[in-house]
Amino acid sequence: MAVLETTDSTFEKDTATGVTLTDFWATWCGPCRMQSPVVEQLSEDMADQVTFNKMDVDANPNTPQQFGIMSIPTLLVKKDGQVVDTVVGYHTKDQLKQLLTQYVEA
Repeated sequence: MAVLETTDSTFEKDTATGVTLTDFWATWCGPCRMQSPVVEQLSEDMADQVTFNKMDVDANPNTPQQFGIMSIPTLLVKKDGQVVDTVVGYHTKDQLKQLLTQYVEA
């Protein structure tokens, strides 16, 4: 399962159930371009446990504003529709897997 594009209008529905990770990014952001393939790889490893989304902050300004996202990349983790974690900046696959596993197993 690939990383799905989410928008201001679909975000709540896309992150309503289970454990979800949303990658907030922009085309001009260097660290975002580094983070993106890591999230893609992780989505293949954890496809049966976590839903992976990405949101272009330039095309969708409302959701990042709602969650107070000031810098990108920001990765927002939700469980059953509730925000449980937020990480800012580049993170390795191992770091993200460890982060997500605690919510999958909880």
